[in-house]
Amino acid sequence: MSAYRHAPLSIGHDYIEPPGFLRKFYDVVRHIFGHYLPHLLANARRSDGIASPRKGAQRQLRSIWNLLTALILVWMLALWWGEVGIFRNSIAGCDWHYWEKWPDGAAPHRMVLVADPQLVDPHTYPGRPWPLSTITRQHTDYYMRKSFTIIQDLLDPQTVFFLGDLFDGGREWLPPGTSGSDSRWRKYGEDYWIKEYKRFGNIFLNEWLRRAGAGLHRDHRKILVGLPGNHDLGLGNGIKIPVRRRFNAFFGGGNSIEVIGNHTFVSLDTVSLSAKGQQDSTTGRQGEGSNHEVWAPVEEFLENLKSQKSRVLDRAVRLQNDKVENDLMFHEVVGIRDPHVSKSVHTASRFEGSVPSVLLTHVPLYRAKDTPCGPLRERSPPSTKPNQDGEYLEKDPGNAIRVEYGFQYQNVLTPDISKEIIDKIGDVQSVFSGDDHDYCEVLHRGYTSPSGGIREITVKAFSWAMGVRRPGFLLLSLWNPLDETDKAIYQSRADQDANQQHRTIQTHLCLLPNQLSIFIRYILLLVLTLFTLFVRAARAINNINNDVSKTYTNGHVLPFITESKQATTPPFHDLSSALASQSHTNGLAIRSTAGRTRATSPYSFPGSLPNDHARKNYSGVSLHDDPLDERWGRGRSHDEDDDHPKRKSAAGSRLMVVWREFRRSVLLVGFPVGMWWIYLAGKF
Repeated sequence: MSAYRHAPLSIGHDYIEPPGFLRKFYDVVRHIFGHYLPHLLANARRSDGIASPRKGAQRQLRSIWNLLTALILVWMLALWWGEVGIFRNSIAGCDWHYWEKWPDGAAPHRMVLVADPQLVDPHTYPGRPWPLSTITRQHTDYYMRKSFTIIQDLLDPQTVFFLGDLFDGGREWLPPGTSGSDSRWRKYGEDYWIKEYKRFGNIFLNEWLRRAGAGLHRDHRKILVGLPGNHDLGLGNGIKIPVRRRFNAFFGGGNSIEVIGNHTFVSLDTVSLSAKGQQDSTTGRQGEGSNHEVWAPVEEFLENLKSQKSRVLDRAVRLQNDKVENDLMFHEVVGIRDPHVSKSVHTASRFEGSVPSVLLTHVPLYRAKDTPCGPLRERSPPSTKPNQDGEYLEKDPGNAIRVEYGFQYQNVLTPDISKEIIDKIGDVQSVFSGDDHDYCEVLHRGYTSPSGGIREITVKAFSWAMGVRRPGFLLLSLWNPLDETDKAIYQSRADQDANQQHRTIQTHLCLLPNQLSIFIRYILLLVLTLFTLFVRAARAINNINNDVSKTYTNGHVLPFITESKQATTPPFHDLSSALASQSHTNGLAIRSTAGRTRATSPYSFPGSLPNDHARKNYSGVSLHDDPLDERWGRGRSHDEDDDHPKRKSAAGSRLMVVWREFRRSVLLVGFPVGMWWIYLAGKF
């Protein structure tokens, strides 16, 4: 005879107004403070019945600090370091005060040189499928935008110069009516180039303008982006005039003179000048008459460079001394019928001997084959160690820039063009170039220079997609004060030797983080996290089995007794609620009164066990049975074989429980971690 315990029913005979929002809120608060908190304090009592708030707090702390929380914190720390910390640490390690060596009281002008951002586009990886191509484009933009923002925050340079190759396929997106593009890129056109221009502005220009608008920049700040590269225009006779006009209209002229820190910086469009002497692809002619429209503007700029440089230098010094900006003019009375053209009074600048010239070019100057680039080159360090004087081999093929050319590229300028540039600029102290994507430092002794050699540094690419594991940029510190007689103070000191005039410019290579290494660390942490969560889900099943077995074999708790062949409702709907219930009862599984029936029996007193007849009439659980089968309503008797279909079905159900718990734990860890990454990415 079985007796069933039913929950009491409450039947209302009168209509009651549903509770409002305030009443519901009051009930929730009263439930929390009137029921939940006393319950927590009750669980915190010692075994002798004395309350222990400290022990209760420790139990609550253990309930909060679990494996999932630990994994979330580990991921949050790893993402902060990989997305912010390592970038700030790398750039902060290049702070000016760590490497500048100026006399006390010096106020140098600080500059950053950025080379080859080369925004990734369909031209970069034509065979890369979607979405991998989109992810590559977006992440390289994010990497450069983040790096450039942190540079502004931590280093706060006064001037930023870009050394060309702003785009990767800029020469391919032709204006309307321009022929000659590869058939693969004709569908993009000029509209795509405009989008790339806006994209470049979002990465670099917006942050600069935002800081300037907020008053974070001091006076005389400059960002100069007009120097073109071969990926912006093409090279030599491959340049299309409409493409160059468009670039100059949006970014400024490729040939310019700027006086910065009492140094004259000459930017030269050497990719256009390289057409001089090349064979014209249309006429077949070769020599100075071929492709004249491409290289003639640069040649004209070089012819007038010295006089232009003198005027620009005089104007800049006058402005520094708060004098008039323009040149003086002749004052002469002429007749109305006498045509006359006014000319400015201008002679050679008196500052030229004190203000050295610096050349900025995208393509490096010519050097002898196998000229080594020094120990800071990433791809191929020097093959031998330096001698006692710190000098390396004169020839080191692995450590050198290869002297070669191909379609729309040329690793170095020709010897004739290189010599012409140095001679027409005059007094060149340093040269800074790009194009190679890796660092290279050489001392040219074959060109005319005031100190017997011109130091050239090829700057590393700023993007991590350009074949170098650690991108970078170059820091320049300029200090060249003039005295009352317009002479350079630092150069004219008696204790300085002839080579110390190079000390008006100090440089430092700053390396950015290795993004591929960061990705590898993320992947390893992801594999470890998934493995840990899977083991956790599998072990949770074993813990449930062990706890239920102990409960059923305990003399003080009887197993579930049901009517023969009567289906039972599982007391726990999933593993998560089971784990929660275990935690609530200090490890003992509570039998549900709503999901099962209860039988009265002469055996239902503490310490007694059911007889054999009773064993056959309920789905009991012994040490040889799987308690999880009973919990899910799939009990088996001792007579069933292990290969029974029901046994196999129960094993499959356990795997499903493990999978559900594993999936649930992945979501519990992944959601807050994903929100944290979105927050970090939104900062840049």
